[in-house]
Amino acid sequence: MEKGDFCISTMASSNIAVLLTIGVITVFVIRIIYVIYRSSKPLHSKSPRFLSTLIVLGSGGHTAEMLNLLYVLQTEKFKPRYYVAAATDNMSLQKAHVFEDSLLGKEALEEVGGAEFMQIYRSREVGQSYITSVGTTLIAIAHALWLMIKIRPQVILCNGPGTCIPLCVIAFFFKVLGIRWSSIFYVESIARVRKLSLSGLLLYKLRMADQLFVQWPQLKEKYPRAHYVGRLM
Repeated sequence: MEKGDFCISTMASSNIAVLLTIGVITVFVIRIIYVIYRSSKPLHSKSPRFLSTLIVLGSGGHTAEMLNLLYVLQTEKFKPRYYVAAATDNMSLQKAHVFEDSLLGKEALEEVGGAEFMQIYRSREVGQSYITSVGTTLIAIAHALWLMIKIRPQVILCNGPGTCIPLCVIAFFFKVLGIRWSSIFYVESIARVRKLSLSGLLLYKLRMADQLFVQWPQLKEKYPRAHYVGRLM
């Protein structure tokens, strides 16, 4: 092969690689835009009878608010239910156990699909250095990926704990890749009066939440895509 022919062949291969890369990126971007658009629309003309639901709990008031929210939901429709809390947060899962036992009794609970209780690694503990948090963040993401593959929820409910972010990010990319469509519903804490929490802000700005609810009218004014529902607690 002549040197000129070799150069032409190399250039042609490079051009093909560039075009393929641009094509893949274009398709990926179009898919992301579609997912963002489709997320705000109803999934089915007739909703399924049961919806497997992942419920993310957080320490302190987050768990109390989430359980109060669950009390007013039609829990018989959201089943089976999977409760997830940080690995260092045993109290939240204990409260979730008490809540589930209080619904209809253990026998009836098993009849309607039951509940599972899981823990997830935190990306960063309070006081942990940012350098060491790089490693723990990678571990947390890997663990979140494993949980999402295992659970494959149709609905994700969260209200602020940082542990919800890896799960929501993975759920969003599962949508983009066509693996699983999980509707993400984020209810901002009642303690957030003037601005969203970091978790809420990330999900709002990145448009990952299908619906984001706030409990104060001034938040609706500041974040127009949010839904004002009044105080739930």
